[in-house]
Amino acid sequence: MKFMKLGSKPDSFQTDGDHIRYVATELATDIVVNVGDVKFYCHKFPLLSKSARLQKLVATSNDENGDELHIQDIPGGPGAFEICAKFCYGMTVTLNAYNVVAARCAAEYLEMYETVEKGNLIYKIDVFLNSSIFRSWKDSITVLQSTKSLLPWSEELKVVSRSLDSIASKASIDTSMVEWSYTYNRKKLPSENGNSPQWNGVRKQQTVPKDWWVEDLCELRIDLYKRVITTIKTKGRVSGDVIGEALNAYTMRRLPGFSKGMIPNNDIVKYRSLVETIVWLLPAEKGTVSCSFLLRLLRAAILLDCGETERNELMRRISQQLPEATVTDLLIRAPAEEATIYDVDIVHNLVASFMTHISQTDPVKKEFLESTRSPKFGPDASKVLVAKLIDGYLAEIARDPNLPVSKFVNLAEIVSSVSRPCHDGLYRGIDMYLKEHPGISKSERKRICRLMDCKKLSAEACMHAVQNERLPLRVVVQVLFFEQARATTSSGSSTPDLPGSIRALLPGGSHGSSRSTTTNTEEDWDSVPTAEDIKALKGELTTLRLSGETNRNGTAKTDIERVAVSRMKGLAMSKIFSKLKSSKERNGEISSSDTSESPEETKSTPSVSRKHSLS
Repeated sequence: MKFMKLGSKPDSFQTDGDHIRYVATELATDIVVNVGDVKFYCHKFPLLSKSARLQKLVATSNDENGDELHIQDIPGGPGAFEICAKFCYGMTVTLNAYNVVAARCAAEYLEMYETVEKGNLIYKIDVFLNSSIFRSWKDSITVLQSTKSLLPWSEELKVVSRSLDSIASKASIDTSMVEWSYTYNRKKLPSENGNSPQWNGVRKQQTVPKDWWVEDLCELRIDLYKRVITTIKTKGRVSGDVIGEALNAYTMRRLPGFSKGMIPNNDIVKYRSLVETIVWLLPAEKGTVSCSFLLRLLRAAILLDCGETERNELMRRISQQLPEATVTDLLIRAPAEEATIYDVDIVHNLVASFMTHISQTDPVKKEFLESTRSPKFGPDASKVLVAKLIDGYLAEIARDPNLPVSKFVNLAEIVSSVSRPCHDGLYRGIDMYLKEHPGISKSERKRICRLMDCKKLSAEACMHAVQNERLPLRVVVQVLFFEQARATTSSGSSTPDLPGSIRALLPGGSHGSSRSTTTNTEEDWDSVPTAEDIKALKGELTTLRLSGETNRNGTAKTDIERVAVSRMKGLAMSKIFSKLKSSKERNGEISSSDTSESPEETKSTPSVSRKHSLS
């Protein structure tokens, strides 16, 4: 820290209690200056010789009270006046970054100009500020902090603006010109202490990061911090990424619990102002702060009831960077008056805004590529990432017993148009919802399961689905069929033709068949399978998987073996269809169009449906 000593005489100011200050000299004091609740017993000549204001006060005072003055509004109070008084007496005074602004403001109040006496206090303080204080990184920050209690004097005297310019200029210089002594929050590196094993007596020049100044500015209060960052941005020499890192560091330091999504409720107004200011300071460039940081800001803005403008701005920015988000980031708690655990509506709006933004992207300008931190996020890849993100989010919110079916389905349907290679994540969310909401109706169960494409389930997910007693029978049959088709394709065999009633269950219905698809009631197919049904289906799927794995392992099959495998698969499907039809006959619901095609016919029918089954 820089300092300056003024005067050479010993300090002869004495105290008498908390409210009396006097100069201990042989000469009796002849003036009393009341500053606040403190009385200063001094001599007229030293004070009046350097202060034009005191001269005026003495000249205009009544004769009876000419020896006692009252100055209640001096900036810096009794402490600052004492510094000025000691300077008038020529006593030793030490100025530093902590008291120099108060002394400068008090000197201005007392009108200690050069016109009163050469080498007066104002001149000396200005020289000290320009030659030392504003050349020091740490002292500039300290001085700026001290100006808060000295307004409006510090503002009018340009101390605030000069401090801001000093800090912003230093933060904006090339890092090759930065010395580590500028920052005082950094811990020394081992090589700087001589403890590094690679030191060998030679101290290497350390590379200074671009954000070397970030932590030091966290010491500032939000109003001053806002002005510093604004001045730095005005200089135009610091990248948006560094500004974003500074805002992140400041928020983490000044907003307790921010990283954990927990905001203290002891000073709502203070923290609301902080969040709104951070949002206002966000760089205009897209992608300069992480999506995770923006989502935490949004969570804080909701908890602190920030203005609609700030929340809308955060929603806009988040929607453009949504592919970067994680499921944990999206788990924003719903307001206390809501029945649900998480605020699904916010996520719904974010995804809707993202889909709108991506659809309006100009592929020539590649605006979206510039709006994300990673160049790999092209429009198509971004949509797939968001779809997978929502699949994971659905699995998390599905555990909420109060989550309506409509909110679950509406959110899933926003990304339903996105073609992603695997639906395992979506299946996990659907299964979790069915598990946590066993009381939903058959139509709601059917509506949820329609979100999933059974053809895009992995072998592991298919195995789980076939054993899943929560899925409608229609879905279980679809999963089994597509798993058989996959195994058949890998083995080179043909897929047996299916009855019209079964083909009606598959995506696309009967694929142009003239058979009636109304022979089986929707209620039967949408019912939950029994344990016996699941056991039978599980056994058949295992048979199919084993045959498929044999082929994938590269084991050669003779023509006889391939025929045997094909017949076994046909028999497996025939058993299932026979079982399903038998259950219909018990209910008297099988029409002539169903009985005209037996399981044995299915087994021997050539594969005329293979094209549509693999489409």
